[in-house]
Amino acid sequence: MDTLAHPTTPAPDTPRAPVFIALQANHDTLPIVEAIRADNPHAEVLEYPGMVKINAPGVLVIRRESIEEQIGRDYDLREMQLNLISLSGEVDETEDRFTLEWKNA
Repeated sequence: MDTLAHPTTPAPDTPRAPVFIALQANHDTLPIVEAIRADNPHAEVLEYPGMVKINAPGVLVIRRESIEEQIGRDYDLREMQLNLISLSGEVDETEDRFTLEWKNA
């Protein structure tokens, strides 16, 4: 993977409030989880029966382009909400990125 074309989210230097996203564990979410894992090496992926929870210190960025590479088709980040169980953090959403972060923490 070309790091210039696909930058990863660096781990924060100072401790910050953790964020998380929890998705249903199914065939549709496997490539989403792999894309999140690749773009957020500082994140912790926890797999449970029926659920995958991804914790990250400070910030978690989900990139549309990374998911598209995993699934091999165009992807609208709003599709992720079909499998969303819960999340923690302030949401900043564009067509290209879904970011979780506590901005005032």
